[in-house]
Amino acid sequence: MTLDDIFGAMPSKLNADAAAGVDAVIQFNCSTPRTVTIKNGECTVVEGSVDEYTVAVTMEDEDLVAMLTGELDGMTAFMTGKIQLDGDMMFAQQLGALFPQ
Repeated sequence: MTLDDIFGAMPSKLNADAAAGVDAVIQFNCSTPRTVTIKNGECTVVEGSVDEYTVAVTMEDEDLVAMLTGELDGMTAFMTGKIQLDGDMMFAQQLGALFPQ
């Protein structure tokens, strides 16, 4: 599975119950940056980056694929330095509930 596959599937994988009331922008900084917006129970993904975000996730592509497919635990990635976060850390912890495997 590639990052293109994963980001392409995100809108259909959004957990609507977990996304209720969420208004957030997630900036994924990888080889091809992507911006994921969650608003009104819907998810959109576009290539590129934004200046204002709720949380920014910076990772190498292979580590990001592993984390988004459940092969790499987010907390393990954080503790081992494979992920750098900027912004709302509490919101970052909710990402797994928003996009279950």
